[in-house]
Amino acid sequence: MRKRNFLCAAGLLLAVMTSSVAAQTEAGAKKPMPSPPATAEATVGGKKVSIAYNAPSMRGRKIMGQLVPYDKVWRTGANAATTLTTEANLKIGDLMVPKGTYTLYTMPGQTEWKLIVNKQTKQWGTEYSEAQDLGRVNMTVKQLDQPVEKFAIMIDSANANGGVLKMMWENTELSVPFTVAQ
Repeated sequence: MRKRNFLCAAGLLLAVMTSSVAAQTEAGAKKPMPSPPATAEATVGGKKVSIAYNAPSMRGRKIMGQLVPYDKVWRTGANAATTLTTEANLKIGDLMVPKGTYTLYTMPGQTEWKLIVNKQTKQWGTEYSEAQDLGRVNMTVKQLDQPVEKFAIMIDSANANGGVLKMMWENTELSVPFTVAQ
C-alpha cells in the first residue's frame, strides 16, 4: 500500500512540475520588442562603417516636436544609446572622427538639426554627457511626402571614399555627408 501511495504521489508531483514548467515557458515567451534592434552598414574606402540602434515606431503618436522634443538632446532611436563604429577615420560634415566607436545623439529643431558625436559608449540612450562630445554637425532637413512609420538610419555609400548618413521618421529626413579621411 505504501509503495502505491508513493508512486501516486511521485506521479502527481511529476505532473505538477511538468505543468508548472510549461506555464513558465508560456508566460516567459518573449514578445516582440516595440523598438527592435537595427543596424545600418556600408563599406567605404575598403573600411566598414556601422550604426547599431533600436528602431521605434510611430504607433499613432505625434513624433517631431512631441515624442522627440525640439531643442533637447534626443537619444536618436530607443533603448540603449545608438552607436557608430568605424574602421576608418571619417570626416562627417566638417567634423573629424577618428576610427573607433562613438555614441550618436541628435539635437532636433523645427528647421535645423545637429548630429552629436559623443565619446562615451555603452550607456543607456538617455545618459548623455555634453562634456564627452567629440563635436556637433549640422544636418540637412527635408520634409517627406509620405510618413515613415519606423525610425530608420541608413548609410548610403555615394562613392568609393564617401557617402551620406540618413535618418528618417514621421515626415522628416535628415542627412549629412561623410568621407573617409586620408
